[in-house]
Amino acid sequence: MKISVIVPVYNVENYLEKCLNSLVNQTLEEIEILVINDGSTDNSQKIIDDFQEKFSQKIKAFSKENGGLSDARNFGIDRASGDFLAFVDSDDYVSETMLQEMYDLAIKNNAEMVICNLQKVDEKGNVTQTLRQIPNMPEKIDLEKNFSVFSDISYFACNKIFKRELFDGKRFQKGMHFEDIELIPQILLQCKTIAKTDAFHYQYFERSHSISKSHTERGLDILKAVENVEKSFENSIYSSRRKELKGFQILEGVYTFLAYMAFVKDERVFNKMNLQLKKFIKERDISLKEIFIYKRFGRNYLLSLPYKKMIYYLLCFFGLETLMRKIL
Repeated sequence: MKISVIVPVYNVENYLEKCLNSLVNQTLEEIEILVINDGSTDNSQKIIDDFQEKFSQKIKAFSKENGGLSDARNFGIDRASGDFLAFVDSDDYVSETMLQEMYDLAIKNNAEMVICNLQKVDEKGNVTQTLRQIPNMPEKIDLEKNFSVFSDISYFACNKIFKRELFDGKRFQKGMHFEDIELIPQILLQCKTIAKTDAFHYQYFERSHSISKSHTERGLDILKAVENVEKSFENSIYSSRRKELKGFQILEGVYTFLAYMAFVKDERVFNKMNLQLKKFIKERDISLKEIFIYKRFGRNYLLSLPYKKMIYYLLCFFGLETLMRKIL
């Protein structure tokens, strides 16, 4: 098999058929689709059974006790036989040429990882937001020469394919709320060459009642994820690239964390997270100036944001959290 596609499933009966249809109809023939039912209590298993019966050469179905997204993905990794791995969330869907183009790019450029653009869609399939991943970069990216990618890209697992060997000895951390931010940067640190396509192959369906909308103390996992990446960074071939590490710390540990905090309703939890953020910044000697001048894709990040987001961050940086919460 050229690519093993890992699809964790948990109570997604309303979306699963669309997801699986987009995978069984891929133009790349040599794929296996590992569908892992992670203890669903709805009609998901029947949908899986129907697809396995119709597409027995492509669908490999598994059922296990509920262990969460990371556990289900790891279950699939352990059973994958493809040269490359891909991860697709069961309420999302992809273009029919996604895997063919990304595999071809991997072979053409001898790349260990390939990235595509993605876009958010609503219930009707309307695009609500486009997310360009590596603008102004060539198709083939030599990380030694373009290591700014480390602190620029979004670390989704779902819009990438990976050489399977990159996961030797590495797995998604079970129980961690931001498992992609924790593992995918560590995977990137093992790469020398990545490739990209500007096509918007991945359609990310954002449900208003999904777990990503439940903003709780688990948001502290963002900082834990960054800490784990820092440890891998020190042992990587890029350990001397301190500027890019600082950029990663600012993007994920400061901006991403603050973006999450904006939706934390519990005052006690918000204050606890705010204290942890200040500790994180102090321990890494991150100055306010460094946060303000941080560039992503060659542009000042703060100034590139919508006006309301910019005001929110500025209020937080100047210690006006109380005023900020009143505005929110």
